[in-house]
Amino acid sequence: MSGQGAAPRTTLDLRVRVWGMGANGQAFFQNATAQNISSTGACIFGIEPELKVGDVIGVQYEGRKARCKVIWVVEAGGLKKTQIGVQLVVDQDCPWKAVLPPEEQAAMVPSAPDNRRKFLRHKISFPLELRDERVNTPMRVNATDISGNGCYVETVMPLAIATSLRVDFWIDQEHISTIEFTGLTADSKKGFQAHLDKLDPGMATATAKTER
Repeated sequence: MSGQGAAPRTTLDLRVRVWGMGANGQAFFQNATAQNISSTGACIFGIEPELKVGDVIGVQYEGRKARCKVIWVVEAGGLKKTQIGVQLVVDQDCPWKAVLPPEEQAAMVPSAPDNRRKFLRHKISFPLELRDERVNTPMRVNATDISGNGCYVETVMPLAIATSLRVDFWIDQEHISTIEFTGLTADSKKGFQAHLDKLDPGMATATAKTER
């Protein structure tokens, strides 16, 4: 993950937790070791399942979690098993910031919202009920990164890509039921975003000031 403009690397061995969906469609959750860390990514070895470039996985160091994209994969063999390079997804805070050199910490700035998104993401806990219509068993979860156009939900057993889910939630006294968020009309998405902005007004205000 080196190259022109890349963030400086720090050589440390950090015990991390890694989870996601392997190439075989099976969820995994395991310990691993992060090395060559920076404010934007790391090299992680000891990965057991097969992963491919472009996969998004969860990484946790101590109490801090982040979503990361796999940008390279090497079959290291032996104790290192599969070795991967990961890069933090846009809007994700660096989970190992506290162990980076002071000069790199000072150079870090809060990540700006992805301009491709139509709505501001709120990092709040928002209750949802998900239902895989193939088995019709509800899962009560909390979204931790949500907007009027979609959300990030962390589950013990990740679902396969393209799984169709029914999502149920409440806006004040109104019950909303939709398939993913694609079933919401444009007006409903705007209304839901306004509801989220009321729940997390500080985030909306800070973003508005940044964009001026």
